Amino acid sequence: MGGTIQLILIGGPGAGKGTQAEAICKAHPIPHISTGDILRREVAEGSELGVRVREIMDQGLLVDDATMLKVVEHRLQCPDTESGFILDGFPRTLDQARGLSEILKRRPVSKVCVLVLSVSDDEMTRRMMGRGRADDTPETVARRIAKFHRETEDAIAYYQEKGQLVRIDGEQGIGLVTRDVLNAIEDYLGWF
Repeated sequence: MGGTIQLILIGGPGAGKGTQAEAICKAHPIPHISTGDILRREVAEGSELGVRVREIMDQGLLVDDATMLKVVEHRLQCPDTESGFILDGFPRTLDQARGLSEILKRRPVSKVCVLVLSVSDDEMTRRMMGRGRADDTPETVARRIAKFHRETEDAIAYYQEKGQLVRIDGEQGIGLVTRDVLNAIEDYLGWF
């Protein structure tokens, strides 16, 4: 099972997670799993879980950790994840990180590599304001960055303690970030 690549990609808004997930998928044919995409798929399929998610979303609420963990576990049981996966946007909280560790214990390979794209708040702000989206105002951008720190710092610390965290300088040019990400994956494969 040494070829199984189980990755978690963490980074603030505008850190480049989508770009790097695309590069990883080109180098390693594993599914890029975005929790937003999973939620939309469950809702579209009308599964029991999807109905529950739709009810939560229709009320304008955020999907709770327990439901998110069920959604992720369900997705990780799909055959396309046998050789691995990239989780993007999950876990966001310490409880989600702990819950995901329990889910991974039930897989043939439980080892996971957590890549954190480190980008300063100023750089994240610059990137998001440069996208030209109407909803990217200085206030909303500042709120999104603050929310990222508030929710995710404990999860990052959790993976740091477990020795599964690799920090990547996300402020380098895209090609250099990709090089460091792919090197980190090669090192991770040597962990087995």
